[in-house]
Amino acid sequence: MSWAVVFGLLAALLLLLLLTRRRTRRPGEPPLDLGSIPWLGYALEFGKDAASFLTRMKEKHGDIFTVLVGGRYVTVLLDPHSYDMVVWEPRTRLDFHAYAAFLMERIFDVQLPHYSPSEEKSKMKPTLLHKELQALTEAMYTNLHTVLLGDTMEAGSGWHEMGLLEFSYSFLLRAGYLTLYGVEAPPHTQESQAQDRVHSADVFHTFRQLDLLLPKLARGSLSVGDKDQVCRVKGRLWKLLSPARLASRAHRSKWLESYLLHLEEMGVSEEMQARALVLQLWATQGNMGPAAFWVLLFLLRTPEALAAVRGELEPMLLQVEQPISQMTALPQKVLDSMPVLDSVLSESLRLTAAPFITREVVVDMALPMADGREFTLRCGDRLLLFPFLSPQKDPEIYTDPEVFKYNRFLNPDGSEKKDFYKDGKRLKNYSMPWGAGHNQCLGRGYAISSIKQFVFLVLARFDLELISPDVEMPLFDLSRYGFGLMQPEHDVPVRYRIRP
Repeated sequence: MSWAVVFGLLAALLLLLLLTRRRTRRPGEPPLDLGSIPWLGYALEFGKDAASFLTRMKEKHGDIFTVLVGGRYVTVLLDPHSYDMVVWEPRTRLDFHAYAAFLMERIFDVQLPHYSPSEEKSKMKPTLLHKELQALTEAMYTNLHTVLLGDTMEAGSGWHEMGLLEFSYSFLLRAGYLTLYGVEAPPHTQESQAQDRVHSADVFHTFRQLDLLLPKLARGSLSVGDKDQVCRVKGRLWKLLSPARLASRAHRSKWLESYLLHLEEMGVSEEMQARALVLQLWATQGNMGPAAFWVLLFLLRTPEALAAVRGELEPMLLQVEQPISQMTALPQKVLDSMPVLDSVLSESLRLTAAPFITREVVVDMALPMADGREFTLRCGDRLLLFPFLSPQKDPEIYTDPEVFKYNRFLNPDGSEKKDFYKDGKRLKNYSMPWGAGHNQCLGRGYAISSIKQFVFLVLARFDLELISPDVEMPLFDLSRYGFGLMQPEHDVPVRYRIRP
């Protein structure tokens, strides 16, 4: 090894030591753990398996602690009774905007002038509620018919084989894309529906290439080959979702019209609008397919749960005035009368939803805990909640928390169970798949109705089977922690056919 290399390594080590500036814990602050590697701290362990790492830290330090992760000090709070102290705090003290803008640019190359998530939410919220939500629900049912039944009939009679994740993700994202971004004009002819199937499949397969690289994009760990692929895929998506291309589509949602108007009012260029629409495709559709995958997999592996859901759906179908094959919409009263399926979905989300809820600490501040303790947070640090560990996997809250129990969210009388306890106190936040507080998911009503419609159609119109009946539950792709719904490490083969 040459002296130049030796001096280079020593200089790099010295720089790391200077950057780290070994921090010490002040009175009143949470326990501080810097790890053993200067500057990096626990970055490698956190990135490899965040859930296992944070579990170890909780066992070591309790339900609040600060760790060094890649030069950033991250305070982790794992007491669900205290989450409201964070999620409702004003952004003058705990801010989400700056980190959201950072991720938008790093992952999707989106830069919006004077970006304000709160202003954007206030403008978009009316497009996802009440009569607008009903319009989206009806359009989603129609578009699920177009892609799910249309693709299957086009492929011919008999059994078809596919991975269950691809089955769930592709059909839900394609139908969701057509629902929000519009369909081919003139709408609902055989020719236009065939074009919708081809076009939506192109959107999904292109989007999926980007989705698979999203964790690396967010962490800035793309290889040279990955970077080339990301550039190609993004370019293709920007063309597919350009405002000029979408302008000719029929039945565009009120959500899309309002969002484009919002971008135009901010003076956003058409090129940047296309990038923002790709971001919104991920934000609105990126979790529904994986969520439906886990629901169907839990049902297929739990005969008792599948029988209970079928037992709930069959009487409803008898009450509907027309055959399921002729229904153009799923009545809202049917969607609202599925307590068993609601419980299955809640239990599945409890086991598989793992978003990070993050805030930037804007000022030195005191954080009061629900049990009366108080800790000081430093300006410039990051605050992280991880509901996947607590409440969702907390054995004090849920008996056998790793086990799927389809009726866990049902009372003995069949009503929704909402009473869960920790430390003898009733929990307000007992499961948090949609976030909480100021940044709770606006589209959760649309997402829930879409997933339920998809599961309803699959169970009512299809025979669906695991190719290997005793297949093990796949492990999580650990790189997806923090991004919403977990995805499996590998797909699970299934076969399906339209019922004769």
